[in-house]
Amino acid sequence: MTKTLFSAAALALLPALAQAAELDGATLSLAWGLPFAGILLSIALFPIFAPGIWHHHFGKITAVWTVLFLAPFAVAYGLGTSTALIVHALFAEYIPFIVLLFSLYTVSGGILVWGSLHGSPKLNTAILAIGTALASIMGTTGAAMLLIRPLLRANEKRKHNVHVVVFFIFLVANIGGGLTPLGDPPLFLGFLKGVSFGWTVQHMALPVLVLSLALLAIFYALDSYLFKKEAQAGTLPEIDRSKDKPIKLHGKRNLFLLAGIVAAVLMSGIWKPGVSFDVMGTQVELQNIVRDLALIGLAFASLWITPKQVRAGNEFNWDPILEVGKLFAGIFITIGPVIAILRAGADGHLAGLVHMVSDANGQPVNMMYFWMTGILSSFLDNAPTYLVFFNLAHGDAQVLMGPMADTLLAISMGAVFMGANTYIGNAPNFMVKAIAEHRHVKMPSFFGYLGWSCAILLPLFVLMTLIFF
Repeated sequence: MTKTLFSAAALALLPALAQAAELDGATLSLAWGLPFAGILLSIALFPIFAPGIWHHHFGKITAVWTVLFLAPFAVAYGLGTSTALIVHALFAEYIPFIVLLFSLYTVSGGILVWGSLHGSPKLNTAILAIGTALASIMGTTGAAMLLIRPLLRANEKRKHNVHVVVFFIFLVANIGGGLTPLGDPPLFLGFLKGVSFGWTVQHMALPVLVLSLALLAIFYALDSYLFKKEAQAGTLPEIDRSKDKPIKLHGKRNLFLLAGIVAAVLMSGIWKPGVSFDVMGTQVELQNIVRDLALIGLAFASLWITPKQVRAGNEFNWDPILEVGKLFAGIFITIGPVIAILRAGADGHLAGLVHMVSDANGQPVNMMYFWMTGILSSFLDNAPTYLVFFNLAHGDAQVLMGPMADTLLAISMGAVFMGANTYIGNAPNFMVKAIAEHRHVKMPSFFGYLGWSCAILLPLFVLMTLIFF
């Protein structure tokens, strides 16, 4: 899959190919979204009905769906347009996305929290609360990769531990990142579009606090119930506290590298040299190139300075990031027509969805902005979905932060919060799932996880609607 993508990218640079404009979503049929739907259904159904095939061949299956999209698209629109689509998906979206995840995954994997942790309701809730707070400082991926392994070790001998990982995805991999542009990609895109750092902190603080406290309370009650149930059944492991070891943090030098990642991301949003390179219609800006090179350098620095025993203690391996990399390569390419149709607004084949966010007078219906951004963010990538509704609402950050502040809040909340609804709603969800399964936690299927989110998150989202909109 990777070789195919890079070959296509190299082909895109040939001068014989004509420049291709951005896709006109008004002329695209919804049928072009079928390969994207095929990838989503494969993610949902293969692990249920053919887990062995999926585990060994998920990259090939994703590649097949990608080719099934690209081949007829090239026939219909020409090689130049098709190659430009791949280039845009790679350079504007996929490479920045996977480079950031790679650097956060690598650096956080070099930090080992070691000591005697015993999975109790108080400890688990405390770890979830700490991770939720850290997610807006070091990003949802960084916080998730830092804390998922010690949390899994603390609960590995418990009979009931799936709910611990599910709530970890809810809180640390998603909702906790809603406080700052550093926390989650949609908010960072808003930052790049002119939404101030302070606006996000000020307006998202209360929604994040309310939703986080509600989820932590529900988790504590559920974990306490299951903990008592295990104790009564005699399945709780016996704990010899005389052998307890104090909690220690190893690989501390990686904390400086994490700070470097944060600085590199912030730099790309603040430093605007005005230099860009046109690659088949895709503008690749200098600050983004510098950021990505810095992130790659920080990741390799982590691999160089971190003792092997630290990564061994984390049972660090490349499988989770490879899984995310292969799946999202296909997703970012096949999602292109779907996003283009959404961007076409009332002129596209998803005009019905667009009309739902405005009343008869053309005024925004903030409740619908929250739900439509959120539902689409659950199944599409939440970053471009955020941009679609950002531009649909007005597109000017100053207006959206001013008289349309409630609309911008609705878009921000929907994109960040409802990314927790499915495994594919946000990349760290998949990574946490992969790490948990590597540690022999029987994670729910795609639909099983969706059942958890419908039962727990949707009622809370209704409550958030009543409070804020």
